[in-house]
Amino acid sequence: MHTGLKIAAVAAAAAATFGTAYGVGSGVTPVIAEQRPPAHERHGGEETHAGEADTVPGGLQVSDRGYTLDLERDRLPGPTGVLRFTIRKDTEGGAGEPLTSYETEHGKQLHLIVASRDLTAYRHLHPVRAADGTWSTPVSLPKAGDYRVFADFTPRGAQEGLTLGAGLGVAGTYAPAPLPEHSTTARVAGGYEVRVDGELAAGAARELTLTVTRNGRPVTDLDPYLGAYGHLVALRAGDLAYLHVHPHDGRPGPEVSFTATAPSTGTYRLFLDFKHDGEVRTAAFTVHAA
Repeated sequence: MHTGLKIAAVAAAAAATFGTAYGVGSGVTPVIAEQRPPAHERHGGEETHAGEADTVPGGLQVSDRGYTLDLERDRLPGPTGVLRFTIRKDTEGGAGEPLTSYETEHGKQLHLIVASRDLTAYRHLHPVRAADGTWSTPVSLPKAGDYRVFADFTPRGAQEGLTLGAGLGVAGTYAPAPLPEHSTTARVAGGYEVRVDGELAAGAARELTLTVTRNGRPVTDLDPYLGAYGHLVALRAGDLAYLHVHPHDGRPGPEVSFTATAPSTGTYRLFLDFKHDGEVRTAAFTVHAA
């Protein structure tokens, strides 16, 4: 997970609009699957705006810097099931041996994010790795449709971490929801309200401060969660470019501050995970990067 992550802008890919049903099984058109080109063709190749660097934001590629996110299945028969995957080290012939050695960051070797394409569903999961390198986790999603899976990790000995992304379809009747409107406050079950102050800016570091209250009173006793008092994920509307930052060192509320750099102008969905009274809760916002 990467504090103050800076990633160059790329053209936002338009999100596809799908029909009313997702099918799994014979005789049904499959959900869009991640196409994996040969190893020597996987890196780069994304369209960029004139004059911009060709660095691709996190989560847009299934392979990057010699590693590949290999989902056991890119379609689930229903919203509840088990998600299994492997991180593979690339070879000349394609994806090779499973990666089994990771750095530990914020108490975990790998952080897994699953988000719906319409950005109304979000899960922050922590899968378990078997001896053969296969990761697995139960997953319970709120609806059928098109999702993206993000694996955020650092290989042992690497200088920096990376985020790989792959498409995931869930069978069933699919009714994509409109992106929630711009808002600087979010209400969370249990009487919580979270306010975000500050703005994202393309290509420039900006501070975001999130203030947690409960029933109108400041929360000053947030629980540590994975070594911090909050975790923030930002996903760009359209292509779901991924930005994950962590807070500055601080007190256990009510304010939790982050430094973040947006990869481009546009609309983003922010997801703040915080823990209080022993339970992890998530506040979501729609914001714009200038």
